[in-house]
Amino acid sequence: MPVRPPSPFRIAIDLVILTIRQDRLHVLLIERGKEPFKGQPALPGGFVRAGEDLDDTAVRELAEETGIDGRRLYLEQVRTYGHPERDPRGRIASVAYLAIAPDLPIPVAGTDAATARWAEVDDDLLSPGRLAFDHNVLLRDATDRARAKLEYSPLATEFCQELFTISELRAVYEAVWGVRLDPRNFHRKVTGVDDFVVATKERRIPPTGRPAVLYRRGAAPLLHPAMLRPGRDSGVRDA
Repeated sequence: MPVRPPSPFRIAIDLVILTIRQDRLHVLLIERGKEPFKGQPALPGGFVRAGEDLDDTAVRELAEETGIDGRRLYLEQVRTYGHPERDPRGRIASVAYLAIAPDLPIPVAGTDAATARWAEVDDDLLSPGRLAFDHNVLLRDATDRARAKLEYSPLATEFCQELFTISELRAVYEAVWGVRLDPRNFHRKVTGVDDFVVATKERRIPPTGRPAVLYRRGAAPLLHPAMLRPGRDSGVRDA
């Protein structure tokens, strides 16, 4: 059989930037300012430059799209997407990154974007054809990764400020998982996980009600026991 020559590839970085806004999980979207898919919503990103590491590209794109230092927030690779027909411009493989931070600013449109905005992550946004290219698949995979990692890692604290209340942490789980959790059971479960959260001597005084203890993230790299989603015998149940 004849040997086919290797296909030339271009490498792009696409960013799934998640944050919590109004107690809902949101993702940063741009409106593409040029073809292909001009005028359609898409994930922010760009091509890897010559001599540039993949992680450096992700950090650069984060700075261009949000104005924040990507080295100071949670960032991880999700996977690489390389279907031959995923991009009408040719063989372009995309490395998807998941980025998480609390209270991200109003987004700034990048060089190839007409506008940028926060959009709530819901079933409509994840449906085929809703986003340019195959970005609904990238978004679904990244949010699934985040939902799963909330069970066995301290990832939820990345959505919080350095000091947070248990109620604020519970709001993260509710927003990412899309469920309602019983406050007492959640408090018992969280504080029962070895070195997940550590109480400080500081308090937050709400407009009404009792002062709330402020916590910080502990040193545990993994949660034991795990914070399983409702219905999986976790001790955390729907309200």
